[in-house]
Amino acid sequence: MTPIVAFRAVGKRFPGVVALEGVTFDLVPGECHAVCGENGAGKSTLMKILSGVIADYDGEILVRGVPARFRGTRDAEAEGIAIIHQELNLVEQLSAAANIFLGREKRTPLGLLDDATMEREAAALLAALECPIDPRAEAGTLRIGDQQLLEIAKALSLESDVLIMDEPTSALTETEVARLERVIARLRARGVTIVAISHKMDEVFRLADRITVLRDGRHVRTVDRAATNPREITGWMVGREIAGHRFHETRDRGPRRLEVRGLTLPWPGHPRGYRLEDVSLDLHAGEILGVAGLMGAGRTELLETIFGAAEPTWTGEIRVDGRAVRFTHPADACAAGIAMVTEDRKRLGLFPDLDVAANVSLCGLRGAVRGGLVSRRREETLVAEPVRATGVKTAGLHAAITGLSGGNQQKCIIGRWLVVQPRILLLDDPTRGIDVGAKAELYELIDRLCRDGMAVILTSSELPELLTLSDRILVLTEGRLTAEFSRDEATEQKIMEAATGSYAPR
Repeated sequence: MTPIVAFRAVGKRFPGVVALEGVTFDLVPGECHAVCGENGAGKSTLMKILSGVIADYDGEILVRGVPARFRGTRDAEAEGIAIIHQELNLVEQLSAAANIFLGREKRTPLGLLDDATMEREAAALLAALECPIDPRAEAGTLRIGDQQLLEIAKALSLESDVLIMDEPTSALTETEVARLERVIARLRARGVTIVAISHKMDEVFRLADRITVLRDGRHVRTVDRAATNPREITGWMVGREIAGHRFHETRDRGPRRLEVRGLTLPWPGHPRGYRLEDVSLDLHAGEILGVAGLMGAGRTELLETIFGAAEPTWTGEIRVDGRAVRFTHPADACAAGIAMVTEDRKRLGLFPDLDVAANVSLCGLRGAVRGGLVSRRREETLVAEPVRATGVKTAGLHAAITGLSGGNQQKCIIGRWLVVQPRILLLDDPTRGIDVGAKAELYELIDRLCRDGMAVILTSSELPELLTLSDRILVLTEGRLTAEFSRDEATEQKIMEAATGSYAPR
C-alpha cells in the first residue's frame, strides 16, 4: 500500500537549535498514528512542516507517492491535509461560525457574507462534536475547553484526508474526550488518516494503530501499538524510565487556611441561573484539595471567585485564616497570601515579550526597584531562588520565555508566585499540554510546596492526576458540590459517577 504521507530525512534548524534531524517514517491511509515525545522533541515542528506552516526545511515529504513542498497552509489544505494546533488560533472578537470559516467565508450571489449559511453549517459541525456552542457566540467569551472544540470543528470543516491533531484533548474533560473519540472513529470509517500528538498514554493506547517516538528532534522508532506498552514508550521518549507517582506518605495537615460557606455565583441570562450554587469547603495548610468535574461544572469559576477574578456578584462567605474577605480584584487576594496559576498559560499566564526573569519577577517587582527603576542585578537576585527551586531549565535568566518548553513555562509561572511566598496556591489544570517527564517534575514540586506548609487547591481534567496528588477530592456537577472523597475512598469510577450525577454512597 502506498503511504498517504512519507517523511524522508526531514530536518529543521532554528538559530542555535536543531529542532528536527533526519526524521523518516510513513503514514498509512485510514490509520490513527500517534506521535509521542517530550516537549521540545520536534513533534509540533514536524506537523507544522506537514501542514504548510513551516515551508523552509531539509529532506523531503511525499504525499500519495509524489514529492510535495507546501508554501503555506492553503497548499496543504488543497492536498487534503489539515491541522488542529495545540495553541489556540482563534480571533476572539469573531463569532464561532466566523472562526470556523475564517478565510473561506461563504458568500451570497451578490458577494456578501452569507452568515446564515455559515451559522447553519457551523451548527451541524458542532452538533457532530455533541457540543452545545452557539455558532453566534463570540469566541473570546468561550471557556478554553469550548475554544478547543471550536478549533476541532474548524479542522473538520475542511473534510481533509489527513487530519493532524496536536494535543486536541489537552483542555477537554473525560466526557468531551469520549465525544471526540467517537468523531475520530467516524472519520476513520470514512478513510481519513488521523495523526495524533498526545502526552496521554491511555489515550494513545486507546486510539493508535501505530506509534512513532521522537526524542531531541530525532526519530527513535515506529511500532505497532500491540507490540509495546506505555512504560516502554515513555522510556523511549525521555531516554530513561519514568516511575509512577503516588504520594502515599501522609502529609502533616496544619491549621485551616481557607473556609468557603454557601458560595453562589449568579449566571444572568442562562437557564440554570448560576455558575456555582451553595458550595462549601475547607482547606488546611499542608493539604492538596482536588476539585473534579466535567466541563462547565464550575471548577475554574470556583478558583476565580476565591481569587477575586470573577464578577463580584457572588453571595456566601469566604474566610482566609479566620478573617472574612471579599476580594474585588486579584491584587486583593495576592495581598492576603493567595496565588493562582490559570488554566490558559498562553493567554492568561505568560508575557511573551518579556524574558524569563521579567516573567518571574512580576508579582514581586517592588523588590527589584532602585531609584524608581528596575535594577537588573536586583531582579536577577530576586528570581534566582524561585527559578532554582522550581527546576526551570533555561539558557539564562534573560532568555526568551517563548523559547522554553510548556513545562518550564509553567514552572516559571509557579516561580513567579514563590517570589511573594503565598500561603494558599490555586492551580487550575496546571499540567495541561505538558509531557510526561515535565508532569512528574511538577508533581514533585507541588508535593514539596505542600509539605513545606502551603495549602493547595488543584483542578485537573485528568482524574489520575487528581488521584495521584490529592489528599481529598471534591466533585462539582453543574455548579453544585455533589461528593467529597478522602484519598483512600477516591476512585476514577466514583468520581465520574459523582460528576455525572449517578453516584450513590454505599
